[in-house]
Amino acid sequence: MVVGIPLQIMYMGNVTPGGAVAWDLSFATYIGTAGALVFGKGLGATEVIGLAVVFAGIGGLVGQIMWNVSYALNLPLNRVAQRYAKAGETKKMYIPNLVLGQLIGFACRFIPAVIVLTSMTAASGQADFATLIPGWVITALGIFGGMMAALGMGIILSFLLKKKYHIVIFLVGFILVTYFNLSTMAVAVVAIIAAILYYVNVSSQVARREE
Repeated sequence: MVVGIPLQIMYMGNVTPGGAVAWDLSFATYIGTAGALVFGKGLGATEVIGLAVVFAGIGGLVGQIMWNVSYALNLPLNRVAQRYAKAGETKKMYIPNLVLGQLIGFACRFIPAVIVLTSMTAASGQADFATLIPGWVITALGIFGGMMAALGMGIILSFLLKKKYHIVIFLVGFILVTYFNLSTMAVAVVAIIAAILYYVNVSSQVARREE
């Protein structure tokens, strides 16, 4: 949780405009988290998160490459499906679309992830990888990861906060969590109650106007 959530927030604002393929979120997070857990023994939370950012970059790059490979391998399947469609054999179209497509996805996603994670585990038994990385590098990457997390959250908020009073609502929730040490579940319950009261109040005002 300590490592995975910051990585998820970092990639929260990740977009893929047009045909561009950004770093893969799945590979980045579970390889980054696994790498931090394997090689970050004895380090503090900040250093572990910084180490996770290193492996997340590696995992995201591997995932990006495998996405491109997956796209390339799936192209011939469209022609196979078109041949079945032209021949009127629609019942066989599940073969390229479902069976072969899933096999390609398995080969391009699961197998590379297992290879990377196995290599990381084997390397951890040979040497302490964390000691090979200078402390200032891990600290700098941890700070960079925090900045990326803030950027990702800011991008999400730019889509969610459409009106000025939405900012006030967000700040109230932020203050309740940060300064009053309430859990996000407690704040969510309070928000639901406030939303219901607001809805009932507005509905009653509209009904009175219609009368």
